[in-house]
Amino acid sequence: MSRLKDAFRDSKREKRAAFVPYCTAGDPSLERSVEIVRALARAGADVIEIGVPFSDPIADGPTNQRAAERALAAGTTLSGVLAAVEVVRQDLEIPIVLFTYANPVLRYGIEDFAEDAAAAGVDGVLFTDVPAEEMAPFESHIGAAGLDLIMLVTPTSTRQRMKAAARFGGGFLYLVSRTGVTGVRQDLDAGLADNIRMARKVSRLPVAVGFGISTAEQVARVAEKADGVVVGSALVSRIGAMGDCDELMDEVESFASELAAACKR
Repeated sequence: MSRLKDAFRDSKREKRAAFVPYCTAGDPSLERSVEIVRALARAGADVIEIGVPFSDPIADGPTNQRAAERALAAGTTLSGVLAAVEVVRQDLEIPIVLFTYANPVLRYGIEDFAEDAAAAGVDGVLFTDVPAEEMAPFESHIGAAGLDLIMLVTPTSTRQRMKAAARFGGGFLYLVSRTGVTGVRQDLDAGLADNIRMARKVSRLPVAVGFGISTAEQVARVAEKADGVVVGSALVSRIGAMGDCDELMDEVESFASELAAACKR
């Protein structure tokens, strides 16, 4: 059984949703990103998503775009991200999913990326801009390397498109909470519960919900229905606001602990 399957199995047994925080690799630096991952693990994360910075992040809102810009300005590369994961793996077994656009992986080489990611200790890969119809060449190498391919589905996905995504997917199915880009939102989509039910009908994978979830109250509401809750921009925003200061890790751990506690049903 993979680490991702273990994480969702354990959270279900403990009657809570899995907590899946997100951070951008290289913001404020790769060294600090390693510390951030450790802080998130201490706070109670079940799975950690690490974003690979890209210069044209079309699925991301302003908060994550600025984080990617800062990371790229600091010299962050895909190979550097994989090296950082290797460092994390020296003392942590928490599942790690890379959240990436296709372009950095295509430049790296899909097969080489899959092999190097697996060797570094990555558990899964999520491509934000590759639809199911174009996923086959990615899936073949990702699967051959023993990695889970995490598929995105949206509120506008038809049942047929959800089925197509579920056929490729492993680890968990990532359900976007609402249409639009990533970012902090004040409310949740009224049809979210129906979308979760549809996702469960087409896939046996756990369903994790993300995009726009930013407060403990929102986490608790989503955790009532979903198998996992992803929080990204709210964490990224705090990291960006604080920068590379001594108090950063305490702030990350404190906020993440509050969100993790809200995952309990």
